[in-house]
Amino acid sequence: MNRRRFSIHFLFCCASLILQQPLFGQDVATPIAKPTTAPVAVPAATTSTDETDRRLIATLRSEIEPVLDAPEFKHSHWGVLVVDATTGNTLYERNGDKLFAPASVTKLFSVAAAFDELGGDHKFETPLYARGNLDPAGVLEGDLILAASGDPTMGGRTDEAGGIALENVDHTYAGYSAKARLTKPDPLAGLDRLAKQAYERGLREVHGAVLVDDRLFHSAMSSGSGPSRVSPITINDNVLDFTFTPGATGKPAEVDWRPKTSAYTIDSQVTTGASSSKTSITIDEPLRGTITIRGTIPHGHVPLVLTHEVEHPASFARSLLIEALRRAGVRVEASPLVENTIDKLPRREAQAMLDKLAVLESPRFAEEMKLTLKVSLNLHATMMPLLVATKHGKRTMAEGLRLEREALARLGVDVDTISFAGGAGGDRGDYVTPRATVQLLTAMAKRPDFETYRDALPILGVDGTLANAVEKSSPALGKVRAKTGTLSWSNLLNDRPLLQSKALAGYAETKSGRTVVFAFFVNLVHIKESADRERIGRVLGTLCEKLHGAL
Repeated sequence: MNRRRFSIHFLFCCASLILQQPLFGQDVATPIAKPTTAPVAVPAATTSTDETDRRLIATLRSEIEPVLDAPEFKHSHWGVLVVDATTGNTLYERNGDKLFAPASVTKLFSVAAAFDELGGDHKFETPLYARGNLDPAGVLEGDLILAASGDPTMGGRTDEAGGIALENVDHTYAGYSAKARLTKPDPLAGLDRLAKQAYERGLREVHGAVLVDDRLFHSAMSSGSGPSRVSPITINDNVLDFTFTPGATGKPAEVDWRPKTSAYTIDSQVTTGASSSKTSITIDEPLRGTITIRGTIPHGHVPLVLTHEVEHPASFARSLLIEALRRAGVRVEASPLVENTIDKLPRREAQAMLDKLAVLESPRFAEEMKLTLKVSLNLHATMMPLLVATKHGKRTMAEGLRLEREALARLGVDVDTISFAGGAGGDRGDYVTPRATVQLLTAMAKRPDFETYRDALPILGVDGTLANAVEKSSPALGKVRAKTGTLSWSNLLNDRPLLQSKALAGYAETKSGRTVVFAFFVNLVHIKESADRERIGRVLGTLCEKLHGAL
């Protein structure tokens, strides 16, 4: 039995969980001029001697240091490194070789390693096998096996152009941000494509079992906010999405959800409160497959998205696959209400020799990079070391991180100076230095496929977690591509959050046209409420503006 309760009012107002969430989020469509200067390797202690640069450095210091030394950071620790992308000269440094909690800046490293191993053109292929005889009438006297490939989206976000759709605040952050939105594609579209292919191959009836093979890698737990269960099979990020739309005061609210499945029974009683009331909604699963929803939402409130994480991703996928086959016209005797089992699966080597009825091909990995980095998707970032592991026939997070270490070392990162315990940035063992971060960014900029990596990053004031970091009138708008990071712990002593880390690292184009590589980390900031996290995020946006204007 899975019992999971949460009050939305509670989650919006406190930080009793690890929060590794977007800094900002709002749709915009402002074009950006792409940086044109490719960085080179960064010497550990090089400083500029050019007289012009000395003046610029003095100006930059006079602009940046009042921000770093503001009273609200009296108890905090700053790590800053700014390097000229062309010369490698250090333009500003504070604690460049000290360790800082990086929060989601960790994703720069995990995605870079996976990119190095898989390449931007890599596509996941998820096959549907038939074990047994498929007769001329289309009757399979045997089993169907869906073999998970580690595809993080399984066709559920694929847009009309063949890319991966995203919103600035992802649905996986529902419950932590009222700005979370659903993407337009049907989360079941990939399974429907598999089912249609199987039908077109002649499949009409299945008399055996329907199984999901999730043996590709060992399941893991994602750190930070959002769904926590990391599995080789992922449908809709392993969650049910609920959308609550208020009606007239005192009347029932409209409740909708996706994906629809017979595997879950929904009992919802949500009313519309006065416009001055607070949102308070509880989602509970008192029995496996039975979800009860109770609460209120204020009149006039925008539609609110909340999620409920499924307990068994493989069983969830199995149920949805059976239902997709039935929609496609295939009669399946197996019930979607039965749990998935792997004890009946053949050895993987033998399984690969079975008749392949259908294959789901994912968009390019470059699209997955963009999704993971722009919206800071913890679940997918946690998968990155595991995907690296599977390429080498390994299956565990520890093995994946050791292989990530090798990849980062090849890129020129001083791996002995940093520490990672996962791929998303919310683990206790995650620490990096500003210098190692700049080393990574500089090394990536030397690659012939750098644009793929750079274009996956949020753009200042334009999209992803940087959408609202600066005003739309900012001269730095669109001139910075960088990864954000946010990590909070609860300060129970004082009944308020402690901002463990606010971070930003990436590439900036200055007003003179030069490109700089930078890393900003501030750790251990006393804040009073959750909204202060966004305010501190805008401080990092201000630093970007000062970089742009001073140089």
